[in-house]
Amino acid sequence: MKLDGKVAVVTGAGRNIGEAIAELYVDEGARVAVVDLDEGAARKVADAINAKHPEHAIAVRCDVSESADVQRLVQQVVQAFGGIDILVNNVAITDRTVILDLPDEEWDRVIKITLTSQFLMSKYAAKQMVAQGRGGRIICLASTSGHRGRKDATAYTAAKGGVLNLVRSLAIQLAPHNIRVNSVTPNRVGSPVGQAEMRTVGEVTNLVHRVGLPRDIAVMCLLLASEDGDFITGADMLVDGGALAAGGP
Repeated sequence: MKLDGKVAVVTGAGRNIGEAIAELYVDEGARVAVVDLDEGAARKVADAINAKHPEHAIAVRCDVSESADVQRLVQQVVQAFGGIDILVNNVAITDRTVILDLPDEEWDRVIKITLTSQFLMSKYAAKQMVAQGRGGRIICLASTSGHRGRKDATAYTAAKGGVLNLVRSLAIQLAPHNIRVNSVTPNRVGSPVGQAEMRTVGEVTNLVHRVGLPRDIAVMCLLLASEDGDFITGADMLVDGGALAAGGP
């Protein structure tokens, strides 16, 4: 198994992409903290995992945009599993507003949840990884919206663009500690962002001619978390069905 003995933290793991990553990681031998603001959703996922792999998952409620909550989360995972080897930052919300109509408060909310959360989680997970002295992996979920402008979103595109460059800086800064940092760019997987609905059908403008599925993202996150991804850092992995190349939304 590719993650045997590893401990992973997956945020936004109560559904969709995060849920698929947590399940696949445990299938590959990891123990996983299923983190979500919705404690019931996190517990449901953790319970389903433990039904197949007893004592391999814990559910943790956490507001990953708040520093104190993040620090408590790290401590809880260390107490439960003895350390942290892998972090997947998967939490995001979006706006659907042009700048002329975007309230200041909505800008702040989207930036805090979508970008600041990745900074905080990476900071405190990396501190733990450095203290352990055995390296680690940090994987940040980006978006095709971070690679180009959009006519119907402002804060979200800025936040996801920030994720891409945050990853590059973290990869440089954490390389001396044997911590690999990468991003994964989906396109409209689990849309709409920040909501519970799962998009499985509909018009697509990518080159694969189907919608992206959570497992498509999970298998890339498995590669980056495992020894197979040891030579990859500071990179953005496009798992978008060719949407960027095709110029679709």
